Parts: sequence; structure tokens; C-alpha cells
Amino acid sequence: MRVFHVQTTSVTESDGLPTQPPVSGFIWIACGRREFELEQGHVQSTLLALGSVPLVDLHISDLLNNQLPSHFDYTSQYDLLVFRRLAAGHSETDLSHPGQVLTQPTRRGGPPVLRRIDTSPVGFAVFDRVLLTVHPAGCTVLDHYATRLLGAGTSAARAAGVNLPAGPADLMLRIVNQMVDGYLELRRELTRQLDHWQAELLHPSTRFTNWGSLLDARISLHQLDEICEDQRAAIQDWIEALAGWEVVEGHGDHFGGHKGLELLKVRSRDVLEHIERVIHHVRRLEQNAETAVQMHFSAQSNRTNDIMRTLTALTAIFLPLNLIAGIFGMNFEFIPLLHDNAGFWWAMGSMVLIAVGLSVVFWRKRYLARSGR
Repeated sequence: MRVFHVQTTSVTESDGLPTQPPVSGFIWIACGRREFELEQGHVQSTLLALGSVPLVDLHISDLLNNQLPSHFDYTSQYDLLVFRRLAAGHSETDLSHPGQVLTQPTRRGGPPVLRRIDTSPVGFAVFDRVLLTVHPAGCTVLDHYATRLLGAGTSAARAAGVNLPAGPADLMLRIVNQMVDGYLELRRELTRQLDHWQAELLHPSTRFTNWGSLLDARISLHQLDEICEDQRAAIQDWIEALAGWEVVEGHGDHFGGHKGLELLKVRSRDVLEHIERVIHHVRRLEQNAETAVQMHFSAQSNRTNDIMRTLTALTAIFLPLNLIAGIFGMNFEFIPLLHDNAGFWWAMGSMVLIAVGLSVVFWRKRYLARSGR
């Protein structure tokens, strides 16, 4: 568990849970899911000591559930956002041990980058002066943003124009935005993986047999699409709730007054736009995979048609030759040229001329032409 005291000009990290409300700024309590499950009593007592209210039981269950889709909920005292991340890692799927890293990750098909995408949920409880976040075990988002936040609190960062979060809601949106941007960083590798599969599908001399993995990839992309849709719905609900916020006199420093509230709305719309970009990219990849499969079967069908066209042309060339051979193979005593010394050569010459003539005709009609690749 990590505890940060975020103020206007500085950020400090403490070793234990605070026992009284901060004079200025707000508190960020970040813990793992398994840790939150074991220490939820202490966390609830800390929320009371900080002037907030305890979490309701249903929201505690939501924060402990590592299979919960992205969604938004609220009470009169705090807001709750569960957001499934899309980052490199392994998903937690063992429901009997929430928060623990699996020694044997669940096997998933498809390209390697799809198998490495972690979709574990991260929970946010946003109070007036407290932000409680519940992360999966080994969450790189927590480590990266904690390091970034501590760096932003230095004098050098402030001189460079780096602004600290104005309140718990602002900090939550920054973390969510980093989670969404984490997938945007993976999309180049994911696109390259699927482009390789498309090239393999359309290669004329390659026999594609990895249909099971391709089906797994399409299923994984469809699941990513559903996850992104849940993310968008959760952020849209948050934006609707944010529209009902009011700046109360004497408490405007909770999120920076009217200006801070407008900044929250702008940042929320920016996060929503990033999520929509992810949805667009996932759907485009899914469509590209479907198109590649269709083009593969179309190419195979054209190749089969070319082979059948060539075989049909060759059969048509040899049909007259078989006719001549059949005529001279009849058991009649009197057949023209049968007893002639030059009869064999006349028959062979006729057969060669017929074969060459038909070959030229079929070649000009492109029945025997080489198909372009």
C-alpha cells in the first residue's frame, strides 16, 4: 500500500495510513486488490478519520471483483469508477485468490501481443479530499504514475511548467488517461502482427493452416471491442455526473473552483476521445482480419479456377487426337491410309497440326495464359 499527500506545490509519500484530514491538498491511497481485501477494515477506518464516509458493501465487492466490467456508480458522498485497463501483462483470472499474480497465466490464442494484453480492472473511489485506488497485483500503471507524480512534485518539474493534480477527480482522470494511452502504445505492434498474418494468408505459394489461432485472434479482438465499449459507457456516465457538480463556496479547492471543474470536464472529454480512438482501431483490426480471410478464400478460388481452366483447355486439345486415334483403332479391314506406307506420318502430322492450332487459339483467348500474382 502506498499513501501520497498531494498539495499544490509538492507531493510526499508516507509509510502508513493518515490519522487526520490534511490541512491542504488531498490524500491518494493506492493498494493492491489482495491487500485491500485483507486491510479493508483499516482503510474504512482511515476514510472515517479523513472526514469521509466508509465504502458501502456492494462497492467493496466491486473493487474486489477482478472480472467486473468497466462501469460507474455514485453515492451522495463519493463516486466509484471501475476501469478495465488494456496494458501489457497477464490478466488475473483466479477468482479464489483475488489480487494474486498467477504462476501459470491463462493461455489465450492469437498473435503474441494479444496474449500479452492485460484487461484486469482498476477501481477508483473519488471523495472530496481522498482518492482510493485498487489495482491488480504487479500493476505497472501504479508504479509508473507514482514515479511520475513524485517527479512532478520537484522544484525542477514545477519550473518546467508541470502541474500537479488539482484534486482526487483530476488525479483519477490522469491515471485513466495513462491506462488508455498504454493501449495506444501497443497498437503499432498489434497492427504489425496482424499485417504479418494477412501477408501469410494472401501469399500464393503458402498453405495457411493456422485457422485455430486466427479464430482466437478474432475472438480476442471482439472481446477488446466489448471492453472498450464498457470503458466508453463508464466515462460517459462519469461526464454526465460531472455536469451536475457545483462549486460550493469555501470548498472550491477540492477541485480548483469553477476553472478546475471546467478543466475536469475538458480532461474527461479528452479521455473519452482517446477511448473512441482505441475502439476505432480495434474495430479496424477486426475488420482487416475478416477482410484478409475473405481475400484468402477469393484468391484460393481464383487459383482453383485458373487450374481448372488450364486443365479444360488441355483436355480440349487432346480430344481431337483421341478421336483420330480411336478411328484408326477400329477393327475394319478397309480404312483409308491404313495400308499406306506414309499413313502413319499423315496421321501424326494431322494430330500435331490440330494440337498446335488449338493451342494457339486457346493461348490467344488467354485460356493457357499465366495468371498475374
